[in-house]
Amino acid sequence: MASTSASVDSPPLGKYLASTDKKIRDKAIKNLTVFLSDPSRDALPKVEMDKLWKGIFYCFWMSDKPLVQQALANELAEILLTISTTSSSLAFLRGFWESTVREWSSIDRLRIDKYYMLIRRYINASFRLLMRAEWEDVLCEEYNSILTVHGGPLCPDDPRVPSSLASHLADIYLEELDKALASPSTPSPLPAPLSTLLSPFFTLAARTPTNTSYQRIQSALLDPLFFALKPTHDEEPSRKRPRLSTPTYSNLIANSCATSPKSEGVIERGKLRQILLKRLFDIASGEDTRDSNRRKLYLCGKKIWTMMSREQKKL
Repeated sequence: MASTSASVDSPPLGKYLASTDKKIRDKAIKNLTVFLSDPSRDALPKVEMDKLWKGIFYCFWMSDKPLVQQALANELAEILLTISTTSSSLAFLRGFWESTVREWSSIDRLRIDKYYMLIRRYINASFRLLMRAEWEDVLCEEYNSILTVHGGPLCPDDPRVPSSLASHLADIYLEELDKALASPSTPSPLPAPLSTLLSPFFTLAARTPTNTSYQRIQSALLDPLFFALKPTHDEEPSRKRPRLSTPTYSNLIANSCATSPKSEGVIERGKLRQILLKRLFDIASGEDTRDSNRRKLYLCGKKIWTMMSREQKKL
C-alpha cells in the first residue's frame, strides 16, 4: 500500500483524503495540517488548491457518524488557524467556498445537514481568524471579497450560486460572530467592525433578484440585529416571558464598532444602531440597488426609524 505521508513539496493526494478507509483519511488530514502549517510555505497555486479541496470535500462526504462528522468539521475548520500567515489562511478559505459552491448541487438530502454544520464551523473560524488579526481593514475586505466575488456564496448576480447558501449564512452569521467574540482563545479582543462585516449582506439585500433571499436576510439577520441593538433602558417591563427564540447577541452588542476598531473602540448600542441604519439607507439609495429591493429596504429602515423615534419619546 502506498504511504499516506505528505511529501515535502505537495499536500496529501486527493485519493488519500477521499479514501473509503477512515484510518487513511484521518492520517491524510493530519499530514495536510502539518503541510499547511509549515511557515516556510506560500499559499498553494489555484490549480493545486482546487485539487486539494476536491479531496477534502469528499473526505468529509465519507464521514458517516454524527460524532465523527462533528470532530472532522472542527478539525477542518481549525486548519484556518494553524496556517502560518493570515493571507495563506484566506487563500485556503477561498478554496473552501469555491469548492462548496461548485459541489453544492451534488449533495443529497441525507448529507446536507452535515455540510451546513461544516459551513457553520468555517464561519466561526473565519471570525476568529480576523479577530486574531485585529480586524485589519485589508483582511476584512479580502474576506468580504471571498464571499461576494462572482461564484462566492453571497454573490448577488451569479445565478449558479444556490440561494440556500445565502439563506444558511443569514441564519448563522450573527450567532457565530457572537460565539467568536466570546472565544476564550482571544482574550480582550478589539471590537468587531459590524458595518464592515455585514456589508456583503447589505449588498445582497440590495441587489438580489430573488425575493426569498431578500426576505431571509431581513427576517434572519436585519430584524434580529436591530432588535438586539435596542437600548436596554428603553424596554418596558412585561409580564410575558421573553421568547426563547429571540437572540440577544450579548457578546456582539457589548463588543462592536462600525468600521474602525482601534480608533472607534466599542460603540454604545443606540449609536451603533443609528450608524447601521444610515448604512442601510445609503445602500438602499445606491444606483446598483434594484427598484423592488429599494422599496423593501426603505420600508425596513422606516420601520426601524419609527421604533427609534418612539423610544426617544419615552426618555
